[in-house]
Amino acid sequence: MLAVEDLDVSIAGAPVLRRVALTVGQGEMVCLVGRNGAGKTTLMKSLMGQHRPTGGRILWQGKSIVGSAPHQIAGLGIGFSPEESEVFASLSVEQNIAFPTWVRRSAKPAAERIELAYRVFPKLKEYLHRGGSELSGGERKMVSIARALTLDPELLLLDEPFEGLSPAIIPTIAAGIASIRDEGRAILMAESNVQHIPEFVSRVNVIERGEIIFDGQVDEARRDPVVRQIVSGLA
Repeated sequence: MLAVEDLDVSIAGAPVLRRVALTVGQGEMVCLVGRNGAGKTTLMKSLMGQHRPTGGRILWQGKSIVGSAPHQIAGLGIGFSPEESEVFASLSVEQNIAFPTWVRRSAKPAAERIELAYRVFPKLKEYLHRGGSELSGGERKMVSIARALTLDPELLLLDEPFEGLSPAIIPTIAAGIASIRDEGRAILMAESNVQHIPEFVSRVNVIERGEIIFDGQVDEARRDPVVRQIVSGLA
């Protein structure tokens, strides 16, 4: 599905990503782990067309998407929930979640896509008419992920879905991500806290100073001395 090959990205002339290589296969959940500032968000935004690579390739279903606009990439079936959530403040929860069904057609009816979002996060049914500006951080995060899901994506990008949240809401978010995984959708999740890596991930990629230094199973990462040293400083 997704293949990143030798990707270089610079921001304001400063190199941020260096020769990044990463893949996400159909139905896989891959966790991108790294310290704050390691390049996780830059990679996510590059995948969504918000940063233009200076080298390398991003392939989706075998075709390059480098140079495509974010809305075009979303239209291809890649959903994105950014770290900041970025819920539409002037829209209600109901409108936020329904919005992607207005702008992207898919084989599934809009009602079915919306019903799935509420099945993943049933608590949102209590806030249907609440405005986006009236939500807590955890509620915004649920709306952000649910909204990305109603796009009916084949791949869902989650940038630090647990960052800054109350410990009380984290199990709800984790359960929602697990149910999305159970739906068979591919997920690429960035995380800086190793305690938040789900047990059901397919593979782990560790990023350090803009480079992928490890790609493998969770148990392999735990045995790798370099990875262990880096990961131990993330918790």
